[in-house]
Amino acid sequence: MAFFHNSCYAFFMQVMIEIPDEFAAQARSRGLTPEGYVRSLIDDAARMAPKVPPPAKPKMDMETFLREMAAFSDKIPLLPDEAFTRESFYQDHD
Repeated sequence: MAFFHNSCYAFFMQVMIEIPDEFAAQARSRGLTPEGYVRSLIDDAARMAPKVPPPAKPKMDMETFLREMAAFSDKIPLLPDEAFTRESFYQDHD
């Protein structure tokens, strides 16, 4: 039975195949039936599969964003106008 992260339904799938001799030999060498070996391979692959990222947070509206940006603006020190001249921005360039 397989379960998927975003699905609330379980489903069962049965696949009939012919098993090559070398695959059957690999299963026997592990002490498993071919069916059991396939199950273990699927379980291993499922454990190693990348995790599904959580759903993204809903986007906040622009007003909320600006309000949160300005929340502590009263704590930012005031700078003199000279701090915003072209020369002050490019003082480390030639």
